[in-house]
Amino acid sequence: MNTELLEALTILEKEKDISKETLLDAIENSLINACKNHFGKADNIRVIMDRETCDYQLIQEKTVVEEVEDKIEQISLEDAKAIDSKYEAGDVVQFPVESKSFGRIATQNAKNLILQKIREEERKVIYDQYFEKEKDIVTGIVQRYVGRNVSINLGKADAMLTENEQVRGEVFQPTERIKLYVVEVKNTTKGPKILVSRTHPELVKRLFEAEVTEVREGIVEIKSIAREAGSRTKIAVWSNDPDVDPVGACVGMNGARVNAIVSELRGEKIDIINWSDNPGILIENALSPAKVISVMADPDDKTASVIVPDYQLSLAIGKEGQNARLAARLTGYKIDIKSETQAIESGELPENYMELMEGVYEEEMYEDGYEGEYGEDGYEDNYEGGYEENPSEAGEPYEEIEEIVFEEVEE
Repeated sequence: MNTELLEALTILEKEKDISKETLLDAIENSLINACKNHFGKADNIRVIMDRETCDYQLIQEKTVVEEVEDKIEQISLEDAKAIDSKYEAGDVVQFPVESKSFGRIATQNAKNLILQKIREEERKVIYDQYFEKEKDIVTGIVQRYVGRNVSINLGKADAMLTENEQVRGEVFQPTERIKLYVVEVKNTTKGPKILVSRTHPELVKRLFEAEVTEVREGIVEIKSIAREAGSRTKIAVWSNDPDVDPVGACVGMNGARVNAIVSELRGEKIDIINWSDNPGILIENALSPAKVISVMADPDDKTASVIVPDYQLSLAIGKEGQNARLAARLTGYKIDIKSETQAIESGELPENYMELMEGVYEEEMYEDGYEGEYGEDGYEDNYEGGYEENPSEAGEPYEEIEEIVFEEVEE
């Protein structure tokens, strides 16, 4: 038994995750290659190896001929009979080859061949390992800044977080652990090239899958995501179980689940809304926390006209148009938002609409706490975690007004 070789192969198998069979094949190929360097050819060389004990033997086969033309592959009948009188022309004589007789160059080439095969297999194992994690999240350790890029250690491989995939304003410290989304894994001659991101919308989805059991098990589905990394994300959720509230499941007890995700995203605010197959309801939910009077959606052109109360217009649009922009991405509709006054001027609402609304504004604004909670920069969050749980109903007073408005328009 070749104990020394067996132990070396066992250690390599454990440390590099390379199968013993692959290593033994590499040794066989290296021995044949060494014979080729030593004899000039290796067509008549066989390697006999015991896969259990790692004992091996090199055999050179020569054909018995009357007249020798190639000393490497042939042997004369006279010489063959000197070995054994039973040999006749056409028979094959086997000669053992001692690997110790190989020259220094042949030995070095065999060694290099084995090392090259080990490196190739190691790269392949690492590539396969991280290729399985493509489109998923991994935890990495920050190593250092390389220019404006960040070198991240993922365990057996390193990844580069480029400037384009970083959230503006995020600063990392060496040895800090961060979550990353694996965008793509490429196989190169120098090993796997792993592209990671902190800005990809799917990062938020994967974080919810990791944090929320119902999402991970498929009970709650994340139907759509719109994200402006570092600022705000809107997600639309749907439950396959009527007894499970999708928004409540994602929020968690006292906001524990969503706050854990917000913390990982370093304070990025998350709006969670109910998904609906009805585009009107979906757009209404997507524009939360703003109240909506009416939504006219065209599924063919993917356009929608939305009317909101005058005092809710700035809230519906959001700071620098962010709320409307995210709602459009979330729903896939081009949304045109108008105030009541603008809708009356364009003829979308009757001229006496404001009279019908008398008394409703004061009541709604008081119930919403408008003066205390809303400002020029948008709405304040319900929780410190920075998420907004959206009720799907717009409120009974608006439903009553909508009925009156559309009755008058029909008349």
